[in-house]
Amino acid sequence: MKIEKVSTADAEELLAIYAPYVEETAISFEYEVPSVDEFRNRIEQISAKYPYIKAVVDGKIAGYAYAAGFKDRKAYDWSVETTIYIRKDCRQQGLGKALYENLEKLLKEMGILNMNACIASPAAESGHLTDDSYRFHKKMGFTLVGRFHNSGYKFGEWYDMIWMEKMISEHEKDMPDVRFGQ
Repeated sequence: MKIEKVSTADAEELLAIYAPYVEETAISFEYEVPSVDEFRNRIEQISAKYPYIKAVVDGKIAGYAYAAGFKDRKAYDWSVETTIYIRKDCRQQGLGKALYENLEKLLKEMGILNMNACIASPAAESGHLTDDSYRFHKKMGFTLVGRFHNSGYKFGEWYDMIWMEKMISEHEKDMPDVRFGQ
């Protein structure tokens, strides 16, 4: 396995990983799979400031992860929201751990202090969502900080949203600016 930077040329392969999450699960609250052009645009916008990485196994992309801005205010520059998707046939092979460890390293190098994850969580038993993402993030050192009840509706069911966080660097009184776009 190799961890590499994503490029816009990867849009089709990444979208093929993401599409089943939209079509078959409540992990993503999108109802429609975005077009390749829209996905390419998302990659371009996010990777202009933040790390966007992929795991490549046997020449094929097996998963990807990225960070994006947490909120659009200067005071939030040291915090990011993280996202990860693994190809369905590649789960439970350590790819998520490798991607998140690499992402955390890149974020620390930028001067990021807080990793945040917004995760769909089943309010009741569901065939479209499990607590696997919660368990993964907990294993990666994230802690639960909040739950929003019945905040997403998909497949005729209501889902909760949970927020988890991980502090990855020291919070000092005089913080240097984050080094975006590395």
